[in-house]
Amino acid sequence: MRYKLDVPIRAIVHKTEKTIITEGRGTEMSEGGMCLFAGVELSLGGQLEVEFTPPYSGQPIRARAVVRNRDGYRYGVEFIIQDKKCREEVAHLREVLAVYLSRPKSHIPASHFHPQDTVGFG
Repeated sequence: MRYKLDVPIRAIVHKTEKTIITEGRGTEMSEGGMCLFAGVELSLGGQLEVEFTPPYSGQPIRARAVVRNRDGYRYGVEFIIQDKKCREEVAHLREVLAVYLSRPKSHIPASHFHPQDTVGFG
């Protein structure tokens, strides 16, 4: 399941000669990936790190991701699980999503997740 959201993100792109850090917005998320808007050139298949703080969580998450689709500066990225730390970050994200799903809709601020009946990235 994919969720609409509006959270600030940081897109961190490691190039051979430098690291580029760009501010952006996360607009949709599933436990397998995220749709984000960031003013940086990313190629399909390119890798980056996405850093954000999910709603109902004080802890920021930094996850490695690969670009799976693109429309201008809007990117669909899939989270990469390659080590224990990544697995822990994704497990934390699942917990946050579970908390969200368990809350009555009247207690969820409009600026947070909104379920949508579409297929997720992962």
